Amino acid sequence: MELKVLGQDNSKSASAPAGGCSSGTCGSSEDGMGHLPDHVRQKVHNHPCYSEEAHHFYARMHVAVAPACNIQCHYCNRKYDCANESRPGVVSELLSPDQAAKKVLAVASEIPQMTVLGVAGPGDPLANPERTFSTFRQIADKAPDIKLCLSTNGLALPDHIDEIVALNVDHVTITINCVDPEVGAKIYPWVFWNNKRIKGAKGAKILIERQQQGLEMLIERGILVKVNSVLIPGVNDEHLKEVSKIVKAKGTFLHNVMPLIAEAEHGTFYGVMGQRGPNKQELSDLQDACAGDMNMMRHCRQCRADAVGLLGEDRGQEFTLDKIDVLDIDYAAAMEKRAHVHAGIEAHRDALRAEKAEKTSIDLIAPQGTPPARIAVTTKGGGVINEHFGHAKEFLVYEASPEGVRFIGPRKVENAYCVGPDVCPAGEEKGTVLDAILAALDDCSAVLSAKVGIEPWSRLEDAGITPSGEFAMDEIDEAVKGMYLQLIEQGWSGKDLDVRAVG
Repeated sequence: MELKVLGQDNSKSASAPAGGCSSGTCGSSEDGMGHLPDHVRQKVHNHPCYSEEAHHFYARMHVAVAPACNIQCHYCNRKYDCANESRPGVVSELLSPDQAAKKVLAVASEIPQMTVLGVAGPGDPLANPERTFSTFRQIADKAPDIKLCLSTNGLALPDHIDEIVALNVDHVTITINCVDPEVGAKIYPWVFWNNKRIKGAKGAKILIERQQQGLEMLIERGILVKVNSVLIPGVNDEHLKEVSKIVKAKGTFLHNVMPLIAEAEHGTFYGVMGQRGPNKQELSDLQDACAGDMNMMRHCRQCRADAVGLLGEDRGQEFTLDKIDVLDIDYAAAMEKRAHVHAGIEAHRDALRAEKAEKTSIDLIAPQGTPPARIAVTTKGGGVINEHFGHAKEFLVYEASPEGVRFIGPRKVENAYCVGPDVCPAGEEKGTVLDAILAALDDCSAVLSAKVGIEPWSRLEDAGITPSGEFAMDEIDEAVKGMYLQLIEQGWSGKDLDVRAVG
C-alpha cells in the first residue's frame, strides 16, 4: 500500500457526517447537534462518551474480556489485578464472556441510568475477537436496549468490519496517535502482524495504514467513529493537528485528545524514561487548535478497562464476581425500570432546554473585551451543582467569556478533602490534600460547590480562587454565567493563564 493513503482525502469532506465548530464543542453536546442528521443525533443523545450533555445523566460500563494486545505502546502497561490505578489498561479481574454478560445484567439492573457497554481492554478487543464478540452476542440477545461500543488500536479492524456491523456495534473508537510512521516509531516499539513482530517505522506504517483503512470502512457502513489521540509533548503534539484534519475529512464524528499519563510508578516506558505529560494549558490549547477542523471531546476521564457508573465515578468494586454470583436478576423487570428512568431523564433534559429557550437571549454575557474566567464546579451528575467541595474527587472546569460558556475539561484529584460526611483528614494530611486540589485549580478564578467548609474556603481565597455555595442545585451553565457576572461586578480583571503547573 502506498503511503499516500495516509494523507487527507478532501473529496470525502462534503459527505462527512460531522462538521466543524469554532467553539470546539458542537457535535459533542446537545446544543450543538442541530447540524447532524436525526439518525446520528438519536445514536448519541444518551451516550455519555459521545455526548457532552448526556454524560451528566447516563452511565457506561466496560467489561474486561480482552487481555491480549497486538501492539506495544510506550505509554501502556497493562495490569490485570489492580484496584488502585485509574487509567486505561488496568482492571481488577479478567472476565470470561459468560461472566461479563452476567455482570452487565447485574449492573444494568442496579444502575438503570446505564446505556452503554464497551469493550476496551485491558488489551485490544480485536486481538481477542472470539471473547469480544461472544460477549457482544450475549448482550445483544439478553439486553437489546444497551448500546454496544468497541475501542481498538485499529491494527485488526479491517478484518472484523462485517462482524461489527452484524452485531449492531454502532459506536467504535480508534486510538490514532499519528499518521506519520516516523512519529509512530517514537510511540510504538513494535506491532505483531501476520505472525511477525515488526519494529520501528516499518511497524508503525502498517498500523497507520490499517487504522485508516478500518476508519474508512466503518464510515462507509454507517458506524459512528470517535478517534482517541494521546498528546505526548515533544513527540506528537504539533502532529496531532494534522491527524485531526485527516480523520475529520474521512468522516470521524468526534476527536478526543487526551493527556499522556506517564507517572513512573505505573511502569510504562515513557514513565520510566521521564517523558512528561502535557500541562493543563498545553492540552487545552491543542484541543482548541484541532477544534476548527474537528468536533472535540473534552469530558473524557481516561477510564479503566472495567469502569462502571457515570463518567468520573467508578463503582466497579460493587460488582465483583463474588458479589454478582449471589444476585438473582429479573432483567425483564429491570428493563421496564430502565425505560421508566430514561423517560424521566429525558423529560428533565427537555425541561432544561425549554427553560433556556424561554430566557431572554442576549448577544454577550459581558462587555466585549472582558477577559475570560475559568470556573470549577463540583457535581454528582444531573447537570447541576450538587456536591460538597470536600467530597469531590474531580472538578469540572468551564470557561466563561462574553460570548458564552464552554467546557474545558475534568480535573481529577487523587483524594477528596473529606472521606465521609463527618470524617476529614487532620493536620499535615489535610494540608497535603488541599495543596493538590489547589494545584489542580490554579488557573481557576472561582469554584462552585453545594457547600464549602471554613478551612478550604480560606485556602481557596488565599490562592486567589473565589469559593461559592450560592449556586447549589443550579444548572451548571447558568451557575457559571452567574459567577462570571459576580466576578466582574466585584472588580475582577482577569487571571494570568500563561503559567501552568504540569497536570
